[in-house]
Amino acid sequence: MKKIKIVVVGLGYVGLSNCIMLAQKNIVTAVDINIQKVNQINKGESPLVDKDIDSFLKNRSLNLHATPPHEEIYKESDCVVIATPTNYDEKTHGFNTLSVEETIEKAIKENPGITVIIRSTVPVGFTDQMIEKHQTNNIYFVPEFLREGNALHDNLNPSRILIGGSGNKLQFIEALLKDGAKKKDVDVLTMSPAEAESSKLFSNTYLAMRVSFFNELDSFAQTKNLKTKNIINSLSLDPRIGAGYNNPSFGYGGYCLPKDTKQLLTNYKNAPQKLIEATIESNGLRKKFIADKIIEMKPKVVGIYRLVMKEGSDNFRESSIQEVIKLIALKGIEVIIYEPLVEDETFDELLVVKDFEEFSKQSEIILANRMNDELDSIADKVFTRDIFNAD
Repeated sequence: MKKIKIVVVGLGYVGLSNCIMLAQKNIVTAVDINIQKVNQINKGESPLVDKDIDSFLKNRSLNLHATPPHEEIYKESDCVVIATPTNYDEKTHGFNTLSVEETIEKAIKENPGITVIIRSTVPVGFTDQMIEKHQTNNIYFVPEFLREGNALHDNLNPSRILIGGSGNKLQFIEALLKDGAKKKDVDVLTMSPAEAESSKLFSNTYLAMRVSFFNELDSFAQTKNLKTKNIINSLSLDPRIGAGYNNPSFGYGGYCLPKDTKQLLTNYKNAPQKLIEATIESNGLRKKFIADKIIEMKPKVVGIYRLVMKEGSDNFRESSIQEVIKLIALKGIEVIIYEPLVEDETFDELLVVKDFEEFSKQSEIILANRMNDELDSIADKVFTRDIFNAD
């Protein structure tokens, strides 16, 4: 393929991993309102915790330049990849898609023929609305299926490529993504935008449902004084069930699963459902169950080991431990936090202890959503449901 001029807007895990993948063989302009992030990328430094992103920025020859937004950035570009955040708004019961809409508006205004590739997660029907509003078939929804901390690896080795749209740029987008991938013979599916949007939301909701299933299994086993590991190992040997996503936790969390399950439930208007609603409710019950187990022990001081959802991530948005903390603190139990990523002295008005040894000494019980070698010496204090020592 000839070198394509691409603008990528939004430099979180999705956007930055796309930038790097595409900049191997194309000319990529990376856009973000965060000046610090822009400067880091231009210096070859990763603003995110992802070993592959870090390695590629330092060691690979990439045709990549980061910049804050400015006028006429889309004028000479062949396509724009949109990866801005679409947070779930509890008041409107749907994703806030304003940043995506504004980017589409600006891009088409500056360059009416530009190909728009939406990789932000959006509600079902959103892309069709944008196609209708702007009277163009050059808008496509291309969902990502990435893991935080492994985003570039998953972009280079995609499980599949889904392209939602009906214009004449389907082959162009397929070639662009396959050309940047390390993995060969990737399955490519083309479908309507609404089907691609549904595929993204159902994929994440299934993962959330599976997490909730094994968490409920673990709650049952604890209540009945059974060994969770034995039961899960038995289930996982059934090839119809498998061993993925089977490790109990304090609940699903992070940026994607909580908001995507809620958005899918909102999109279910006029369609019958029980599982989606139950998955969301189950996650709340799990966090309450974990909090109740700690409260029953009547500790004076509870230590929280890490706010992040998993090892290798720097994100603790919507992490399940935060709800558990609130439920414990409501009972008047003192809670302290060990989280190296928090620079302040407090987090949500709770003390952040910077020194691990001091944190360990002060804590009567330590909650850890996921185990770490650092905890081995104080394992007798640790409460975790990490059965398999894996994400």
